[in-house]
Amino acid sequence: MLAQYAGVVVILVLAFAVAAGMLTAHRLLGPSRIFAEKQEPFECGEHQIVSPHQRFSVKFYLVAILFIIFDVEAVFLYPWGALFRDLGLFGFVEMTSFVGVLVVGLVYVWKKGALEW
Repeated sequence: MLAQYAGVVVILVLAFAVAAGMLTAHRLLGPSRIFAEKQEPFECGEHQIVSPHQRFSVKFYLVAILFIIFDVEAVFLYPWGALFRDLGLFGFVEMTSFVGVLVVGLVYVWKKGALEW
């Protein structure tokens, strides 16, 4: 029974050996000079203009969260579209109620002004 997993074990050992070999080769052959410019934070090839510790407006986070919510929910529409004919009327009613909840949420967010800058 365990003989079936011998191939998986061999591949895992080989993968770890290759990774360890690459890290060791980089450590031995790669440059290791440390200087002040190398230790500075990199921001699009320019020196930092403002402090990285400044506060952002909550609207940035709000828009990000709303995007994630509606984007993830929209992903559920693709499998439904692929199986639309197989699901029949039951699938249509269920997805209509799902999209209805999304539309109510979108209208609520819109009325609260969360989408306005």
